[in-house]
Amino acid sequence: MASQDTFFRSSDMSLTQFYIANDIGREIVSALGEIGQVQFRDLNPDTNAFQRPFTKDIVRLDNVERQLRYFHSQITKASIPIRPSSDFANLLEAPLASEVDELVEHSEYLEQRIRALKDSYQTLKEREVELTQWRWVLRDAGGFFDLAHKNPDSVRQSFDNDDVPLLRDIEQHPSPTADRETQGQRGFSGLNIGFVAGVISRERIGALERVLWRTLRGNLYMNQSEIPRVSIDPTSDEEHKNVFLIFAHGKNVLTKVRKISESLGASLYEVDEDRELRRDRIHEVNTQLDDIGQVLQNTKGTLTAELSQIAKSLTHWMTVIKKEKAIYDILNQFSYHQTRKTLIAEAWCPTNSLNLIKSTLQDVDNRAGLSTPTVIIRVQADSATPPTYIRTNKFTEAFQAIVNAYRIPKYQEANPGLYTVVTFPFLFAVMFGDFGHGTLVTIISTAMIFWEQRLQRIKLNELFYMAFYGRYIMLMMGLFSIYTGLIYNDIFSRSFTIFPSQWQWPNDIKPGQTVEASLKEGYRYPIGLDWNWHEAENSLLFSNSMKMKMSILLGWAHMTYALSLQYVNGRHFKSKVDIWGNFIPAMLFYQSIFGYLVITVIYKWSVDWKGRGESPPSLLNMLIFMFLNPGAVDKQLYPYQGTVQVLLLLIAAVQVPIMLLFKPLYLRWEHMRAGDAGYRSLSELTDIGTPAGNSHIDEGTTETYNCMTSDGAGRVQCVHDDEDHKDFDFFDVMIHQIIHTIEFCLNCISHTASYLRLWALSLAHQQLSIVLWNMTLGAAFQAENPTIRPILIIINFYLWFTLSVSVLCVMEGTSAMLHSMRLHWIEAMSKHFIGEGIPFLPFSFRTILDEDNVD
Repeated sequence: MASQDTFFRSSDMSLTQFYIANDIGREIVSALGEIGQVQFRDLNPDTNAFQRPFTKDIVRLDNVERQLRYFHSQITKASIPIRPSSDFANLLEAPLASEVDELVEHSEYLEQRIRALKDSYQTLKEREVELTQWRWVLRDAGGFFDLAHKNPDSVRQSFDNDDVPLLRDIEQHPSPTADRETQGQRGFSGLNIGFVAGVISRERIGALERVLWRTLRGNLYMNQSEIPRVSIDPTSDEEHKNVFLIFAHGKNVLTKVRKISESLGASLYEVDEDRELRRDRIHEVNTQLDDIGQVLQNTKGTLTAELSQIAKSLTHWMTVIKKEKAIYDILNQFSYHQTRKTLIAEAWCPTNSLNLIKSTLQDVDNRAGLSTPTVIIRVQADSATPPTYIRTNKFTEAFQAIVNAYRIPKYQEANPGLYTVVTFPFLFAVMFGDFGHGTLVTIISTAMIFWEQRLQRIKLNELFYMAFYGRYIMLMMGLFSIYTGLIYNDIFSRSFTIFPSQWQWPNDIKPGQTVEASLKEGYRYPIGLDWNWHEAENSLLFSNSMKMKMSILLGWAHMTYALSLQYVNGRHFKSKVDIWGNFIPAMLFYQSIFGYLVITVIYKWSVDWKGRGESPPSLLNMLIFMFLNPGAVDKQLYPYQGTVQVLLLLIAAVQVPIMLLFKPLYLRWEHMRAGDAGYRSLSELTDIGTPAGNSHIDEGTTETYNCMTSDGAGRVQCVHDDEDHKDFDFFDVMIHQIIHTIEFCLNCISHTASYLRLWALSLAHQQLSIVLWNMTLGAAFQAENPTIRPILIIINFYLWFTLSVSVLCVMEGTSAMLHSMRLHWIEAMSKHFIGEGIPFLPFSFRTILDEDNVD
């Protein structure tokens, strides 16, 4: 058995083979999908999707999924609430085959019924729209005809005002016997004028007018009016239409008008000029509209009832189909043994999960009642690299995601996620350090943790989901910010005055006089920075010096710890050449320069320079002249300083050729020594009893021998799969080591200096907080008018609080978080992190449902 899984190192993985009876293949895969601890390998990589055995089942399920998506679109369009997945228990429970078959048949029936109701409703709606438009045409055209019959002169005046020659011939040859009333009763048919009535979209009415005017050369009269919105689909965009009535001479001209109108999408309707006939026609249209409205209401009610019933189970159905499709996708990766009627599968799984997998398979076999049980065999992996699986919980998951976003840890290497749990929020807090802002972040994250189960059932937007996913990171960042804010003595740019100051001012202070504070005898401020520093003129100078040196110390500690993990990796992988050729010289080189700098910083802090009557030397100048002029010390910090610095420089200089040459030369020597070990006799290959072409498992070793017979004398040629015995190229190894050495030596300087961002962002956050206070609440408290002061305080408080949350907490917090992430990815992880791992992607129903988001 493997050792217990920890967050420090990826789990021990085993390559397993499954021999599954064909009758229970689906049930086995379903059970393994519930536990989510198996990553299957595709045993048919050269077979396309259409030639795989379960393609027909997947096509059938694709059709059901299409039907369910159609139901979802119709339910959403009808604004019917869908029952959420949280209302269904045991979503991860595998569906029964009978349940899936029943769902397939039921979905087919429901689709036919919904489509029939939808088509019927659509047809009736189109008929209703057509009758509605006809009624508007009859009403508007009838109004025009009634006006023409009552007052023909007004109609003629309308024609004349439009400057059309439509009535000129009739006006020049009036009937001598017809009086005025008779001409009005004869109507337009008696005047040899025809008309076309219809409905057209309001956007095209202008185009219709222009085309008709140019085609008929102005020999027409057109009347139009607007009608309310008329649409077949109630959920579509508004479609405004106009009723038009066009008068023209001759049948050929009217035919042209009809064709032009229809080409522009107009609907034409018949209109009787006689008033009584129009009245009867309107009555008939109204009757039909009432009948269709009643049928439409019944059809819509039936459709809504059907969709409401579907909405109660749609989420569960979609879950069942997604899981069933995933099962058949996995089955398509299996190999089928024709003789034994057995499915053969290969999969990676955590070694500590083998007992759980075996018990799960046994439960499925017992339920199926088969005489031949499912067999699982642990086999030795070939040259394939096992996937990396690091067990996480809801607390460590987000921290591990930060590491994985950069690169996946190599199998069994030290996981940077362990120290990231502490160092990431702490470095953030060093830059963000404010007691008040840290309290706000802590309150928000605590609220998300308290209501996390309720929030998990809600579909969150992308930004809020990112914050919710990192709620435990936010909690740690808030708590550490409270601590650093206490150390900085900073709360919303104000200071704590809980404890008395260690500084005291002179009693006799004259106005305008510059004075210096003195330390109290036998008393020091209990924790953090003394609050009196906030009022001093040299406060910024002091805090900058302190935070700058503190950043160097934190950077040194962070990178030293990260570099130490290089030894841990070398010891775990039993690579002595990496320990002696990389880790030891790298550690000596780094500590000889920057470890020495850190010691001098601490030493300088611990000396009472004022008591000595001396001014402290500049450490920056000391470090520069340590390289430019070794052995020479301008201003001595401690005795024998020049000798110590020369010795440290020699130690650092010696490590460079060691890092450059030791590993390539050692690997070349080892390769030449093992050059003749390619052939062995069969008697020398102990524990190798497998047939030719097979791989042998030995529980006590991690070596694999792929053996094939070379002659009839019992000699075999064995190719060792260990990485140390692959084809060796000294030139490639040497180039790689040169690059590694140059990068490390240069990065020691740039990476250490990069930690100065801790000081820079802390200063920026503090100064921005001070400016915000002085421009809002500080200005309100200093208002001279006592009447306006309370109003200004209330207004400026909301302004201050809003800007504090949005700018200082959100924007500044995001900036500090990104800088902390960079310090881990580049400065720390580059010291030990290989990051060439393959992610462990097990077949898991929970993962499938989370990715597809069936809600």
